[in-house]
Amino acid sequence: MTDAYLDSPRLTDEQRAVVEQPWDARVLVTAGAGAGKTHTLVRRLDALCSHQDPDEALEAAEILVLTFSRAAARELRERIARHGERARRVRAQTFDAWAYGVLVQAYPDREWGDASFDERIKAAAEAIEKGALEAGDATPPAHVVIDEVQDLLGDRRELVEALLDRYQDSCGFTVVGDAAQSVYGFQIEDLAERLDETGRFFEWLRCSYPDDLVELRLTQNFRAVTPEARVALAHGPRLQQISDADEAAALYEGLRELLLEPANGTGDLTDPFVLDGLRNLTDTCAILTRDNRQAQVVSGLLHERGVEHRLRRPLEERPVPYWVAELLRRTEATGLTEDRFRSLLAEITLPYEPSTSALWTVLRRATRAAGRNVIDLEGLRRLVAESRFPDEAADPDTARIVVSTVHRAKGLEFDRVIILAPPTIAELRKQHKEELDLPAEARALYVAMTRVRQDLYHARSPELPILKRAGGRRNGRRYVGGWRSYDRYGIVAEAGDVCRDNPPGHETDPVATQAYLLEHVASGQEVVLRRLHDLPMGETQSPPYALLHDGREIGEASRRFRQELFQVQMVNRTWDPWWPDEIRGLRIDTLETVTGSTAAGANAGLGERGVWIAPRITGIGRYRRADEDEEQRA
Repeated sequence: MTDAYLDSPRLTDEQRAVVEQPWDARVLVTAGAGAGKTHTLVRRLDALCSHQDPDEALEAAEILVLTFSRAAARELRERIARHGERARRVRAQTFDAWAYGVLVQAYPDREWGDASFDERIKAAAEAIEKGALEAGDATPPAHVVIDEVQDLLGDRRELVEALLDRYQDSCGFTVVGDAAQSVYGFQIEDLAERLDETGRFFEWLRCSYPDDLVELRLTQNFRAVTPEARVALAHGPRLQQISDADEAAALYEGLRELLLEPANGTGDLTDPFVLDGLRNLTDTCAILTRDNRQAQVVSGLLHERGVEHRLRRPLEERPVPYWVAELLRRTEATGLTEDRFRSLLAEITLPYEPSTSALWTVLRRATRAAGRNVIDLEGLRRLVAESRFPDEAADPDTARIVVSTVHRAKGLEFDRVIILAPPTIAELRKQHKEELDLPAEARALYVAMTRVRQDLYHARSPELPILKRAGGRRNGRRYVGGWRSYDRYGIVAEAGDVCRDNPPGHETDPVATQAYLLEHVASGQEVVLRRLHDLPMGETQSPPYALLHDGREIGEASRRFRQELFQVQMVNRTWDPWWPDEIRGLRIDTLETVTGSTAAGANAGLGERGVWIAPRITGIGRYRRADEDEEQRA
């Protein structure tokens, strides 16, 4: 086989063994950190589409590629576009996006936009079992490709098992994973159930395909180019098999000692020398934290000191870029030709240079316009309204510095990685007591230490606030508390905290507010939630709050925020809740396109499509007295 990829690394013998498997082979690939998985999968997809025997070659529509995150899907698509020869039309999708498409195909009359991620995954598995992929225009897959299968747990595992079981006689697969990097077990609350899920998909494969499962390994590391970056790699093989708590504790401490070598220390992230180094950095850098609390605090600290960065969002959050609203508002046409699309997009200020051709292709395909060479604008609005906007058209993450939990950084790589000093085993036991999952802790630290290409550092964790959940519920709103049960000092912002029912500034000048958002508001800038009056909006709601940017109103708190602030402040049934004057320390996460009623948009002078731009906020907000930088408490 001639290697035609002159601008990419040549295949190793291990990689070639994966690439050259026939289309109907059932292949399980164990690939360690930095083993060239994505490169191998791109070549595998190309081989599936370009077999020398035409009868053995697959069409792009016959190949299903599933990933866990939009970042992973985007990277795979970009690699295919750059290096693929015949696989350019193969689509990589997240589990959620694909499950949504299955449900729309199977049950077109049902409303799936408001269903949760878990609900969609469960419903898609049931639909597949009933033959949804054989109905209408659907195409059952001839080959399924999945990366990071060690994290197939619970509902997602059952979805994939249902898919492979349904088409076991007609479908091949290539699944890639590394048990040493299984870090999503925390999604299963019950510890015994979580331990039962670990490695379960691997066992299912081996039991389901005892005679024809092909197991291959990728053992070489291409990511780590320095000795400092390679320190954790030797622990990978042991972590793939680990389940014993004592052995996991020893591995964790071994990794921790390697990381905390004095030579790898950067000191505090508040140190002027460290901050200057980050500001002047030209390479990519990730600051990795153990949990969301640390990530939020580090992000706030960097913002206060003028260090530009991006705080990685949860994988399930999918903001639609603000340029979509502007695109829809700038024309009354029902469809856009490519030339008109290009000219309208050129009028909109963007923080990056978009690939207009790629966006055109993605949106034309996603809107399924009747005309071959137009984007259906009503279809585009529906994609936004139904949470089906294609991942391929989302804004790229161009930040040099990323602050992320370890879990959200899995699958990514950076030139430099700074890890907040991990706690000792004794500290972990004190924090988690009977819920401590030591194998998971060891694997998470291994994942953090293997994201790096060159320089691996550790930094002291900043002082952290006490975060609790409203009502003590697992999904209750997080708030800043204290040692006393009734302490309330702040609240953690979430994606749906800004009202989407009406355009920002709808009671004053919504058109001018849209222009202000575009011209003056950017990610990372500070905003304030200010109480408008003392009258609650309902029996289980707080009073209304306006969102202010440099003193100007750019939005208002959503109904959900008011309800959850009420839950936070209602300490008990007899407690008289009090409402903060202001909530400060919040930041703009991004500007996003949202949809509301067409009447609300028309009444605001924003056109007939019911679409506009709204800010999304993030951060740990602190209660403050109005117009004073003074803490407010009961």
